[in-house]
Amino acid sequence: MTMAAGQGTRLGFYRTSCPRVETIVQSVVRSAINSNPTMAPGLLRMFFHDCFVNGCDASILIDGSSSEKTARPNSLLRGFEVIDAAKTQLETACPGVVSCADILALAARDSVVQTGGTGWPVPLGRRDGLVSRAADTANLPAFNDPINVQIRKFTDKGLNTQDLVALSGAHTIGTAACALFSYRLYNYNNTNGPDPTIDPAFLPTLRNLCPNGGDGSRRVDLDTGSVGRFDNSYYANLRNRRGVLESDAALWNDPTTQRFVQRFLGVRGLLGLTFNVEFGRSMVRMGNVEVKTGTQGEIRRVCTAIN
Repeated sequence: MTMAAGQGTRLGFYRTSCPRVETIVQSVVRSAINSNPTMAPGLLRMFFHDCFVNGCDASILIDGSSSEKTARPNSLLRGFEVIDAAKTQLETACPGVVSCADILALAARDSVVQTGGTGWPVPLGRRDGLVSRAADTANLPAFNDPINVQIRKFTDKGLNTQDLVALSGAHTIGTAACALFSYRLYNYNNTNGPDPTIDPAFLPTLRNLCPNGGDGSRRVDLDTGSVGRFDNSYYANLRNRRGVLESDAALWNDPTTQRFVQRFLGVRGLLGLTFNVEFGRSMVRMGNVEVKTGTQGEIRRVCTAIN
C-alpha cells in the first residue's frame, strides 16, 4: 500500500470495491472536454478551489443559498455537470462507494491528460465533507494577491513556494475575464498608465481584447499562443512579461518565485525541473490538504447535497 504523505489516502483504494472507477471518470471527462474544451480548465480550477476551502472534501459541489458555490471567487466555475455525470455512472456500477471528493481529484488529473499533459497516480480514499459555507472562501488565492500573500496562503495549507509556482502553471490552459485584470491596462494604481511590468509590445493586444470600460465578462487566454495545450509555455510568457493576471505576473517579478519559473523553463546553469512531473507531485500534495478519511465525513449519494 502506498500512503501518500501519510494522510490516509492511498493508491488502489477502490481496487476491490469499485475497480472501474478510474475508467468511468476518465470516459466521462474525455467526452465532456471533447464537446466543450473549456471544461478542462474548469474541472482543474474546481479541484483547486475545493482543496483550499476546508480541504479536498467536495464541499464546493454542494448546492445551497450560501454554499461555497455561491461565493464570488466561485461564481464562474464550470464543470459541475461533469462530476454529476460521473457520480451517476459510479452509483450504478458500485453504489455508495466512491466519494465525490475522489471523483473531483480524478477529473482534475484527467483534464490535464486530455489537454496534452502528463498523468500521475492519484491516491484515493477521501470522504465528502458535511459543511459548505460561502464565507469560508475568503482565504482562496486571488487574482491580485502579492507574492507574500500567495506564499502565505499556500504555506497555511502545508504547500511550499515550489508548489505555488507549479500549481499556478494550471493557467497554461484556460481564460480569465477582462474584469479580473483590465485595471492593469489603463489607470494602474492611479498612475494614468498601465502596469509597468507588462511587456509594452503585449499591451495593445490586451487593450484590444479589453477596451477601457468594455465588457468585463469577455474571456482572454491566460497562456497566449498555447491556451488549449498543457505545457510550460505559461512560464515563457511570464518571463516575457506577458502574464495576464497580476498574481501570475508577480511570480516573475519576485526573486523568490522567479527562480522556480526559470527552473521550469530549464534555464541553463539552474537545476531544471520538469513542469509536468512537478505539477503532478504538487497536485498530489494539494489533494491531501485537510482530507477526511476513515469515519470522517460521508460518501454522498449525490454530489450536490449531503445525505
